Amino acid sequence: MHQVIHIHPEAPAKPALGAPCNGCGVCCLAEPCPVGVIVSRRRHGACKALVWSQPDRRYFCGLLVGPGGEAGILGSQGAWWRRWARAAWLRWARRMISAGSGCDADLVVDIVPDQGDADQRSADQGGK
Repeated sequence: MHQVIHIHPEAPAKPALGAPCNGCGVCCLAEPCPVGVIVSRRRHGACKALVWSQPDRRYFCGLLVGPGGEAGILGSQGAWWRRWARAAWLRWARRMISAGSGCDADLVVDIVPDQGDADQRSADQGGK
């Protein structure tokens, strides 16, 4: 399968399969993970939860990092049940997106410079 994705020009290059995630965004721009399917309400195309961080010059999962830099969709302040819910949410979300398990995007990426503000990266399924 051949697919063209639009990615921020400052995004890091896709790491090798199994290497630690560097926030390149290729996997989430190609298709959402299982929880991203629920959030994005789509099975193909870019995940709506993916966010670009200009200060860090990388992508993050918006399910884990909120707009103010706080983790997840629930704040860290407040009642004990809110803190417990936040911790449970983060454990679940990290498991669903396979956080910490290394790059699992079996994609071959070719960079095609674009005239606009984003590069086009052509992604092919490796071996599929």
